[in-house]
Amino acid sequence: MTGSSRGPNDPGRRDRIIDAALELVAARGVVSVTYRSVAQAAAVPLGSVTYYFDSLQQLLGEAFTRLAESESSRYGALLERARTPQEAREAVVEIICGQQVGSERELLLSYELYAFACRNPELRSVMRSWMQASRAALSRHFDARTARALDALIEGLIIHNSVDEEPTSREDIAVVVAAITG
Repeated sequence: MTGSSRGPNDPGRRDRIIDAALELVAARGVVSVTYRSVAQAAAVPLGSVTYYFDSLQQLLGEAFTRLAESESSRYGALLERARTPQEAREAVVEIICGQQVGSERELLLSYELYAFACRNPELRSVMRSWMQASRAALSRHFDARTARALDALIEGLIIHNSVDEEPTSREDIAVVVAAITG
C-alpha cells in the first residue's frame, strides 16, 4: 500500500482556530482561552493549535488583529461612501450609533483587547494599527487634528453609550460631531 491514510489537508483549520479563539474571548473573556478550549471550540486536535501558534499570546494577537482589521474595514466603508462633508458627518454619527460597526459581541471583544493590550505591551501595536486605520479613514474628510478628535469621540461615546442608563441620543451626537468638524 502506498500513500498516506491521512485525510485531505484542511486549509481552513488555522482560520477556524482564530475564529474559535475570538468566540471564546467574546463569550468568556481572554482568561478563558487555553489551547485545549480553543481546540475544542474549533473542533480540531489539540496539536493543531500548538502547531499553528507557538503561544497563546501569538494566537490572541492574531485573533485581535483579525478583529481590528474587520472593524476597520466596516468603519472605513461607511466613510468611503461619503461624498460631501455632511455625508461624512452622518457617517461618523452612524459609526457611533448604528449597528453596522459595533455589535455587542464586537464591543465585548474590543473591551477585552483594550485590557489585554494594557497588560501585554507587545499587543499595543494592534491597538495602534486600529487607531491609525480609523484616523486614515476619517482623514479622507477631515484634517488630522479633527480626525484624531473624532476617533477619540467615536470610541468614547460607543463605550459610554454601552453602559449609560441614558445613552447620548443620535441627535445630540450629531450636534457634537458638527461642532467638532466645524
